[in-house]
Amino acid sequence: MRATALIGLLSLSGLVILALVREQTGTKGFLVGLGLAVLPVPLIISVFRWLDRVDPKPWRNLVFAFAWGACAATLVALIANGFATEWLMTTVADRSSPGGQADADTWGATFVAPFVEESAKAAAVLLLFVFRRRDFNGIVDGVVVAGITATGFAFTENILYLGSAFVSDQEFGYSGIRSTTAATFFIRGVMSPFAHPLFTAMTGVGFGLAAAAAHHQRTRRVLLPIAALMAAMVLHGLWNGSSTLGGYGFIIVYAAFMVPVFGLLTWLTLWSRNNELRTVRDQLTAYQAAGWLTPPEPLALSSMRTRGIARDLARRTQGPAAARTVGEYIASATSLALLRRRAYRGTAGPDFTTRERELLDALWERRATAQPALAHAALSLPLPKPPPPPQAPLPPPYWPTQPHGGYGSPGPGYGYGSPGPSYGYSGPQPPHTQQTAQPTYAFQPSYAPQPPQLPTGPRGQL
Repeated sequence: MRATALIGLLSLSGLVILALVREQTGTKGFLVGLGLAVLPVPLIISVFRWLDRVDPKPWRNLVFAFAWGACAATLVALIANGFATEWLMTTVADRSSPGGQADADTWGATFVAPFVEESAKAAAVLLLFVFRRRDFNGIVDGVVVAGITATGFAFTENILYLGSAFVSDQEFGYSGIRSTTAATFFIRGVMSPFAHPLFTAMTGVGFGLAAAAAHHQRTRRVLLPIAALMAAMVLHGLWNGSSTLGGYGFIIVYAAFMVPVFGLLTWLTLWSRNNELRTVRDQLTAYQAAGWLTPPEPLALSSMRTRGIARDLARRTQGPAAARTVGEYIASATSLALLRRRAYRGTAGPDFTTRERELLDALWERRATAQPALAHAALSLPLPKPPPPPQAPLPPPYWPTQPHGGYGSPGPGYGYGSPGPSYGYSGPQPPHTQQTAQPTYAFQPSYAPQPPQLPTGPRGQL
């Protein structure tokens, strides 16, 4: 029912937006604006999908984000900005003054539009953060969802601006490079295609930091998204206000503020993505020690290069179906690592055990195809540096005597080899299975993974 209501709301908003834009631009202007506005969209979405390669979000989430930005957020912005401009005309600006309309438009674009538009776009991020919490793990997820939402918003807005510019050119007889349409496309489609995604990505960073907060950090999870939303509004207002400063003022704001902020956000997103890869390596080590994974896999799964090598190897030797199997194995392993990290933070939810079991079963079903490919891909990784030799001879180890538990003693001690308590992985154990045939590749590594010697007892509980 919730999904049906949401689809109906977005569809109704899209029809209203279509009617409003067509009323202002006409059919020909709408088609021209649509054709020009769609050009930068594939590039922007490809960039965000590239950033999201470690743990790709489901397409339904991204489609919802784009549709919300293109339909619901744009409709709210058009209605609210229209009322705000009319209110400014009657209260702040002098309607009888020749520059009254210009003053109202300037105030609305600088102070009202950023508040309305960023709040409308942030609603999509909030909805996914609340209702799709399993797919929201950190800064990268927030930036991707916010950027896709803003891309949809900019797409519809560009249709309106480019269509209106085309109508103006038709009235005054302008054409070619010197036309208003060409200038508008150059500013919005070439110089600043990432303007709206940059603003809303600030909100996404706040929600990403809130997702990475521990369960007891309630204040942080509430205040960070609000602070990030305010930063997005300020940045948006600065951008809109620069248009009133003339050509040089716009270039100064563009070079001194927008480019550095864009670079800083790009660095932060890439750093967060690398941090996710380190998390994959660290968290999967426990499952490798328990027998679910082979020794090369935590390292191979923590590198985007080795992931691609494993998929390509499976595709060349066994076909596209094997490559898809390896991709599904990689996705399940990544989700498992991020799920375990959320469990350490206390934000995994009550279905952690069930979800963990589902992901482990998915890995176990695909291991025959994926594990040899990942082991072969791990050969491309540089060998770790050996530890430096000790500067001085180490003293002989001291083994405590009974009753504290000596070497190999059966008592409840903590010496080497003692059966004392273990603080490692204590979750489900792999099921007992007979050795299965592994696919043969052109070059088989010397440490090709073999099915681990697994316990025959019942599966443990986490």
